[in-house]
Amino acid sequence: VQLVESGGGLVQAGGSLRLSCAASGRTFSNYAMGWFRQAPGKEREFVVGISWNSARTFAADPVKGRFTISRDDAKNTVYLQMNGLKPEDTAVYYCAARPYFIPTRAASDYDDWGQGTQVTVSS
Repeated sequence: VQLVESGGGLVQAGGSLRLSCAASGRTFSNYAMGWFRQAPGKEREFVVGISWNSARTFAADPVKGRFTISRDDAKNTVYLQMNGLKPEDTAVYYCAARPYFIPTRAASDYDDWGQGTQVTVSS
């Protein structure tokens, strides 16, 4: 599946952004999806994941209560709603697809990746 992220940008601390990830090429509804991020000089880290039927979602501790993942299979799109943004959220954000029902926290478990979108949070 091909993935294209959008929605990144510059925002002040405390603000919100919504990222989108449009999928094409295969049956999107069969995939678990995840959002990851990578800050300069750091390893790529898991942010949030959603199961194929939206029944299960989970988030990394640093973003719990602030970030929400959702999907619209009719539009082949997964979203990342980010509220209460902090400067430490600054990173390139990637969406990823896994051809299984349940997402995981390991980047190596995902087969397909988007090109990434930059999110910068100013203090």
